Amino acid sequence: MEITKREEEYLEAMYMLYKNKGIIRVKDIAKVLKVRPPSVVDALKKLHEKGLVHYEKYDRILLTEEGKKIAEGTYSKHMLLMQFFTEILAIPPEIAEEDACQFEHYVHEITAQRIREFAKYIQEQCPYVIKQFIKENIEKS
Repeated sequence: MEITKREEEYLEAMYMLYKNKGIIRVKDIAKVLKVRPPSVVDALKKLHEKGLVHYEKYDRILLTEEGKKIAEGTYSKHMLLMQFFTEILAIPPEIAEEDACQFEHYVHEITAQRIREFAKYIQEQCPYVIKQFIKENIEKS
């Protein structure tokens, strides 16, 4: 099944809303994604047709197991990229957040796993290299 970048964003937003609030509402999705509620309803209908959410007008919204799996994968990549950008590359958090939101949809799972392994390795084996890299590169900025 083909999932678009925008559909992943919707699934991730719903996952985070459910995780933080215990409920997913159209108005909350609209607020998170900075779109109008009718756009959310259209997206929910498409995601429902793909079997990724349970949605009926005026009823609660739930992620299906497949929808949750996709959302968790996207969120996991987001968190990995945020950590890599801020802790390894010393990117300011607001820029790291913006970049992670874009990259998470295009990074293959194999690439994400290698980034995860590299970050762990460098943090454990060469923490002084990270500190030196950050010191030298922040001074240039």
